[in-house]
Amino acid sequence: MNNIFVYCEIEDGKVADVSLELLTKARALAQTLGCKVEALAIGHNLQGIETQLAAYGAEIVHVADGEELAPFRTLPHASIICGVFKAEQPQIALFGATCVGRDLAPRVSSALHSGLTADCTSLEIGDHTEARTGKEYKNLLYQIRPAFGGNIIATIINPDHRPQMATVREGVMKMEPVANPAPAEVKTVDYKQYLSDTDFAVKIIAREMEERKINIKGASIIVAGGYGMGSKEGFGLLYQLAEVLGAEVGASRAAVDAGFAEHERQIGQTGVTVRPKLYIACGISGQIQHTAGMDGSSMVISINTDPDAPINKIADYAIVGDVNTVIPKMIKYYKQNSK
Repeated sequence: MNNIFVYCEIEDGKVADVSLELLTKARALAQTLGCKVEALAIGHNLQGIETQLAAYGAEIVHVADGEELAPFRTLPHASIICGVFKAEQPQIALFGATCVGRDLAPRVSSALHSGLTADCTSLEIGDHTEARTGKEYKNLLYQIRPAFGGNIIATIINPDHRPQMATVREGVMKMEPVANPAPAEVKTVDYKQYLSDTDFAVKIIAREMEERKINIKGASIIVAGGYGMGSKEGFGLLYQLAEVLGAEVGASRAAVDAGFAEHERQIGQTGVTVRPKLYIACGISGQIQHTAGMDGSSMVISINTDPDAPINKIADYAIVGDVNTVIPKMIKYYKQNSK
């Protein structure tokens, strides 16, 4: 059975977290299917990159290393991926739902006539029976993602075309290294056979790199607010609590839509997925669209006036009360009892 491929994003010799998350997930999928995990690395000065990838489960690493392949440009990378996929015939191909992945994956899918599910939040292996014809399909990739603005969860399959392609949002999969990784087999890609002059029509004159100002995904403590905070000014309380705790401020989609917080702070199916050590949910009801983005938190504290709010069902500690009363007390007593 053909293998699972993961396209790996690499910047300055470091593999992106989303690619390592995909390798981790690919290991589980490959175990179910009885196949191998292969990684595709394209760039320059990639010596030793197989060590990083093997640590997360890559068994075979295809390396296309050339000065003209870095920094990233869409056309040459897409041509190389298409060439490798045509030669290797993977059954599943995974990309990160990043700027790079969202640029590359549709082009590759279109060229290979394979179909693509974007922004998946879960991947599983399962069977399917076509209702009209009764035809049975075994071991398909269930590509699961929110639809209609996050109001439903759609499971999408691609029965007849290969590879089954999906982009996966950053942070929704766990990133777990292999306990005792074996060295990966390295296959050097003769990439020039896949390229033409038109692939280099775009030239990069200069690059401006700006660090992300809000790093909510990497925060160990998050204070998140919902529509129950009442206003943008009400969110000021969350920033005060976050400053005391050394935390980052997050928000539900309802709060972002109401203009209480920036979209970069949105947590949930249509925002960022987080796994902090401590998650304090303030004025958040806890609908599935939000909890899907934070239910991996080590500890959850909820503050809500409604004792029956869904968030309380997953909270380790539930405080029933008005956020405007509870949060100032939390700030006060934390300052009194901390050194």
